[in-house]
Amino acid sequence: MPQALFPDQTAVVTGAASNIGRGMAIALAKEGADVLITDVDETRLKQVELDINATGGQCRSTLADLSTAEGWKGVVAAVGDQAPDIFVHSACPRRNETDLVLEVAEESFDAMLNTNVRSGFLLARAFAGQMKVADNKGRILFITSLHAETPRNLPHYSASKAGMTMLMKEMARQLGSSGIRVNAIAPGAIPGGGFATSEDSFQPKRKIPLGRFGTPEDVSGPAMALLSDRFSQYVTGVTLPVDGGLQLFSWIDAPDS
Repeated sequence: MPQALFPDQTAVVTGAASNIGRGMAIALAKEGADVLITDVDETRLKQVELDINATGGQCRSTLADLSTAEGWKGVVAAVGDQAPDIFVHSACPRRNETDLVLEVAEESFDAMLNTNVRSGFLLARAFAGQMKVADNKGRILFITSLHAETPRNLPHYSASKAGMTMLMKEMARQLGSSGIRVNAIAPGAIPGGGFATSEDSFQPKRKIPLGRFGTPEDVSGPAMALLSDRFSQYVTGVTLPVDGGLQLFSWIDAPDS
């Protein structure tokens, strides 16, 4: 049996109650990490904690609303003084498809930017500081989006993901000398992460070269490789698209003949 990637290491995962964040937490625990998970959904968060511990993993949870200052500070307090080895920022408010440029409420805009950018940065900075003091060559991973570079019709969402991407690059540049690697993964169409879907031809599936929607496991697998020094110890400051090739699609459909 292959050796676990993260034995005796600690990891913090935000947005871990469902979908991609949940997949990240489960994958990290399977690879030997002791995981602290956080989310705003207490019921589903507790279920993830129970599921991981029931299968022999090590997991504890803390409730936090990262759209508020109290939320991110609570997560730092829950971690304590011991520097985590891994931090994955996957939290993101649910997207409302009607929140277009002229419709999105100020409160929704603020919650998106506060959760994704402000709390993401302040958490990553706090943990990076702990890593540096402990001389811990830690890893930080932001879950961004293809829409960090292309519009999503939701200005607050796309802007937040673009902001996260630049934060990742700034942190990678400044923390590399301390051995701390900072990267991002940009998922493609992962049902449940922010859009409802069906199998009809109107949906993005027809634009994905690999011919199917993605799953949380499709994202967590590459994430484990990116977080692991066994496979990616010389990789920092990059965004890895995990999208089945969706970013290759041209908006002009090929002719039938």
